[in-house]
Amino acid sequence: MFKQLIIFFKTQLSAFTGGLCDYGIMIFLTEIAGLHYTLSIAVACILGAVVNFAINRSWSFYSQNRTYKFSSTQQLIRFTLVLVGSIFLKSSGTFLLTALAGIDYKISRIITDIIVSLGYNYVLQRFWVFTQAKDIKQVL
Repeated sequence: MFKQLIIFFKTQLSAFTGGLCDYGIMIFLTEIAGLHYTLSIAVACILGAVVNFAINRSWSFYSQNRTYKFSSTQQLIRFTLVLVGSIFLKSSGTFLLTALAGIDYKISRIITDIIVSLGYNYVLQRFWVFTQAKDIKQVL
């Protein structure tokens, strides 16, 4: 149980780091470059995801005693599929909160990110992308 809490907190720190990159890029693309915020979200999510994937693979889900069930390439493919869903959820959620509730897109994005991060990204990354194989000692 303690190990699972450590993994959870590591992934949240990783998500926060990737999210800071993502959010900053979104603001830049929307406010400075003049892109619509939904397009800015898509571009920023991809760049933030690169940061998040690298941290998760090398630190958040890493364990010296265990190996991953899938190769780096397989993980990247799975991560990309999760990313596509995440971009859709973040863009549409932000749009709906902004258009229907009249909330500024910057605030809508933060609300949507928290929901998507905990309810979608963490679950799929933990149990589908970065699944670990059983310890070799347990197999023998």
